Amino acid sequence: MSLANSSFGQDADLQDEESRIAYSIGVNIGQSLLQQQLLEGIDFETFIEGMRDTVNDEPRLSNEEIIASIQIFQNRMMEQQQAQMDSMRQEGENFMAANAENDGVVALDSGLQYLVLESGDNGGPSPSATDAVLAHYHGTFIDGSVFDSSVDRGEPAQFGLNQVIAGWTEALQLMSVGDKWRLFIPYNLAYGETGSPPVIPPFSTLIFDVELLEIR
Repeated sequence: MSLANSSFGQDADLQDEESRIAYSIGVNIGQSLLQQQLLEGIDFETFIEGMRDTVNDEPRLSNEEIIASIQIFQNRMMEQQQAQMDSMRQEGENFMAANAENDGVVALDSGLQYLVLESGDNGGPSPSATDAVLAHYHGTFIDGSVFDSSVDRGEPAQFGLNQVIAGWTEALQLMSVGDKWRLFIPYNLAYGETGSPPVIPPFSTLIFDVELLEIR
């Protein structure tokens, strides 16, 4: 196979099946590279030249040079990712510190914070760590963007308190049926240093409005 006469940068004719297949494979590869953030800071024309030279078996760098260059790129990516994670962690810590000063916010020794939005029957039952509950929740990041919501789906969720993040396990045992609280959960009581890809990034501080409906 040779790409010596290929016309990169020109519009492809997608009228026949083979062209559409080839184009779709290119789209698939491009989407994968974008999702992995492997094209950031990369000169695209040189990248295409590398693909063309590889297909034509005419690489202009030795294997040793290629390995060394890839190692430099990987180290750079790791440094960027670490800087992003450090920024996320610091942003969350700053948010929690400021939030603890807000009126009505209760800060617990674990790092969990909560704000009572509505109270159910005083003295009503509270679940234990081994109970299952029915609850409505609305989850956002500290910038207000929604990542999950049973409220938006219109159907409450049932789950065991020993099957959820630590912040939920702790908070719901303090709630009574009918209570609605806003939970502010630091990353170490949520999804930790790794997050829950692709929805929850590493070191994410999370906010949940939780309404305890039933103990089951």
